[in-house]
Amino acid sequence: MRQLKQLLPKSLFWRSFLIVLIPVVLLQGAVALIFIDRHIENTTRRLAAGVAGDVAFLLDSLRVIDDPSLRQWTVQRAHEALQITLDRTEASAAEPLVAGRDSGFVTEALYRALFEHLRVPIEVREARAIQRFVMRVGLPEGTATLTVARKRLESTTTHIFFTWMVGAAVLFTGVAVIFLRNQLRPISRLARAAEAFGKGRPVTWLKPSGAAEVRQATAAFLEMQHRITRQITQRTEMLAGVSHDLRAPLTRMRLELALLASSKSRHEADIRALEADVVEMEHMIDEYIAFARGQEGEAPVETDLAALLDDVVEGASRRGASIALQTERPLAVTLRPGAMKRCITNLVDNAIRYGGAVKVATLRRGAAIEIAVEDDGPGIPEADRERVFRPFVRLDASRDPNRGGTGLGLTIARDIARGHGGDLTLSEAEGGGVRVVLRLPV
Repeated sequence: MRQLKQLLPKSLFWRSFLIVLIPVVLLQGAVALIFIDRHIENTTRRLAAGVAGDVAFLLDSLRVIDDPSLRQWTVQRAHEALQITLDRTEASAAEPLVAGRDSGFVTEALYRALFEHLRVPIEVREARAIQRFVMRVGLPEGTATLTVARKRLESTTTHIFFTWMVGAAVLFTGVAVIFLRNQLRPISRLARAAEAFGKGRPVTWLKPSGAAEVRQATAAFLEMQHRITRQITQRTEMLAGVSHDLRAPLTRMRLELALLASSKSRHEADIRALEADVVEMEHMIDEYIAFARGQEGEAPVETDLAALLDDVVEGASRRGASIALQTERPLAVTLRPGAMKRCITNLVDNAIRYGGAVKVATLRRGAAIEIAVEDDGPGIPEADRERVFRPFVRLDASRDPNRGGTGLGLTIARDIARGHGGDLTLSEAEGGGVRVVLRLPV
């Protein structure tokens, strides 16, 4: 059963096509078998009986006719009207008569019909080269050799029947293929729309069409898209308000710190600590908002990924990081440049935070591009490599206050990668650190 399932086609079109084709083939096969078993058999027997009757009449006529010219005329008329030719009559046959026949349904029917009419030894052979049947009849006065045209033993209705049967099957199958394609086209459009919406692209071109069930599914998808878009918009607006409310007291705190610093107070260490806390709070708020906002509002455009990587690496180098970039140029990919830059920046910042030297490289693999970011840090245990992608999850090593982190960097990066139809995976680097691979479809 499992092997049979593996042989079945995977697409809905070909499975539906087999559902239509198999009954047609079985029906046509059953009809053909019944036709061959009944019609062809009966028709061939009747044609063979007619030929046997003509042969018996010809031989009886020649037996009673004494006039040579009349015998010659009778033989000639049999050839012209009945398509039966008397080749020779031998008193003692040079070739001994071996009663029997060649294998085949027609020769069997002709042999039986001749024997029923003549009741003498008979030999029937098929001469395919001349499209005739050779009959040798053992008479008391000698052996008569006759031939009859093959078409006298074949019915034209057989060829007509098979022609119409095959033609009708091809016609009906073609109509079924056209009908199936028209019915499955709305399902394919719905699948493409779902894939595009899953990647964050607005779907405005989809309209309900096709069968009632497909229309219902399309309408449900459009309604779902509208609800999700509305919820994302409401969430973004709410987060924008929260961000504004949070930034106002932070701004006042910065102003107060600036005034304290200008007064040359003795509490300079406390002021620097408070400034660091404010910066960290701003960074955390930015991360939370970026995570909650996702990729909403940015349209995919064709972007030079190599130039984008240059910007990220240059920004990290200005902050004093040791980072090396290896990529081919140009590298045109359709993506959301702002979201993708945030994704790669998160990966690079994470590598810089826990490692000394960072390597960034791109590699084409078939219909995808892989961006690998490696560091020489302590690495991540294999059991924790999937857990670090959860929101707000930080490993023990990342709780060091000198390293900071909100626990959202990798979560945001994977969300952006999957929003582009790709993925993000972790493995061990050659130097023992972490190797992060961002895979994007081209």
